[in-house]
Amino acid sequence: METVISFIIIFGALVFFHELGHFLFAKRAGILVREFAIGMGPKILAITKGETLYTIRLLPIGGYVRMAGEDLDRIVIQAGHRIGVLLNDEGQAQKIILNQKTMYPDIMFLEVEEADLEKALYIKGYDEEDQFVRLEVARNAVIEENGTETVLAPFDRQFDSKSLGHRFMTIFAGPLFNFILAFFIFTAIGLLQGVPTNEPVIAEVTDDSPAQEAGMQAGDLVTEVEGKTITTWNDLVESVQDEAGTPLDFRVDRDGEPIEFTITPELLEQEQGNIGVIGVLYNSPTEKDFFGSFAYGAEQTVFWFKEIFRLLGMLVTGQFTIDALSGPVGIYKTTEQVAQYGIFTLMSWAGMLSINLGIMNLLPLPALDGGRLMFFVLEALRGKPVDRQKEGMVHFVGIMLLMLLMIVVTWNDIQKFFF
Repeated sequence: METVISFIIIFGALVFFHELGHFLFAKRAGILVREFAIGMGPKILAITKGETLYTIRLLPIGGYVRMAGEDLDRIVIQAGHRIGVLLNDEGQAQKIILNQKTMYPDIMFLEVEEADLEKALYIKGYDEEDQFVRLEVARNAVIEENGTETVLAPFDRQFDSKSLGHRFMTIFAGPLFNFILAFFIFTAIGLLQGVPTNEPVIAEVTDDSPAQEAGMQAGDLVTEVEGKTITTWNDLVESVQDEAGTPLDFRVDRDGEPIEFTITPELLEQEQGNIGVIGVLYNSPTEKDFFGSFAYGAEQTVFWFKEIFRLLGMLVTGQFTIDALSGPVGIYKTTEQVAQYGIFTLMSWAGMLSINLGIMNLLPLPALDGGRLMFFVLEALRGKPVDRQKEGMVHFVGIMLLMLLMIVVTWNDIQKFFF
């Protein structure tokens, strides 16, 4: 149950902040947002506030912000349609009923001759007395069809009507907010747990290691290697990792007294490359530092950003296979393992996942945010948008391929963790 709760909280936070980025920048650009959804599939909870429907859906595999003007959003009234209209105090069409099952006392019926519900905002047609009328349509009019009401979206409130810069930032804001979330998670860890000092203090000396044979002990503070001043654990690692088989002079501080050793690093073979080690372990002490916590948050965000890009490069160059990828099942099982090490480790895992989600969404693949941004770049280079039908077909093919990839990855996860 703890794993389920942890997974729901982490997944919910990552998706919420991603979609919140899209939502806030869409609102700032003046785009009408029809729905803000966490999850996919059937609705579990739905609340309408203002012109936006906020929903939580059953399947925890994503989320979306549905903006006016996107595919399948446009409402078109054809000539010959018979509609019902309710007028406001200014004589404008405030509600347009596309079927006649719902009756209102003051309803006006029209047989449509011509209508524009996006730019000019009018309806022309003949009333029940066969009189020709032209009605202005209110900008906040509501369209009712089969009991479902949809707020009218004039063209200037649709996604496609906005400048290239506004559209670019509305899409880019999703991954951007994932990076911002990661920064705040790592900063919170620094504020609550303390900032690692990264001092080169030996936490443990392993048995039968070069360090133990030379006399190094837990608690020793390494100050010099081969005359080079050591101030951080990273300095110590860099001083020995390329020196396997080479005797090195160490100076340490033990209870305020300087002690010197000569240690020969031994070779450690690993998949990422062979390195020299002396057989010591590290457990960084922490200190409370308010401003240092923000620096720590930035450092960790940049570190994981680079690390995920490095791993992505290994995947592209064939150093990893598709079997190394994980989907929702793999993330759930890893969350189960990480949760055993405490809240701060779980928070760090959430920060890394948030950066991973942001980077994956920025890949220039159809149906992802990066794919849409790629079309915006093409639009900037060409001086005009790519044909909507062609772009839509590319994204459709991309969605199908991503779904296939998700099925393969999920099956691999099931095989890996359950069989």
